[in-house]
Amino acid sequence: MDFKATKGIYLQIAENICNQILEGKLKPDERVPSVRDLATELEVNRNTVMRTYSYLQAEEIFENKRGVGFFVASNAIALIKDRDKNAFFKNEFPVLLEKIKLLKLTTKDFKQIIEALKLND
Repeated sequence: MDFKATKGIYLQIAENICNQILEGKLKPDERVPSVRDLATELEVNRNTVMRTYSYLQAEEIFENKRGVGFFVASNAIALIKDRDKNAFFKNEFPVLLEKIKLLKLTTKDFKQIIEALKLND
């Protein structure tokens, strides 16, 4: 993982974990790596990973089973999608719409972009 200074490391780790859940690399009801193991893998302090896990637990994306470890919540995918969708429409979409207006983009422009993307696949 390549950490950026614009966002807390624990939040970047949480975002990465949520992306892994959405990609199917971590599945609902599956045990996640221990705090110690993930800290070693990412080369960060264990307290940082614990803060990540606590944050994801507060967001109800993780469940902590005492003595066993942290697990992906059964409804984690729906929670992540809903949270990310709301954040997108609140934070990113208005900026995107403003840029579309400034550039006076048309549906023809979007069709050309979509076709170009299809050719690159």
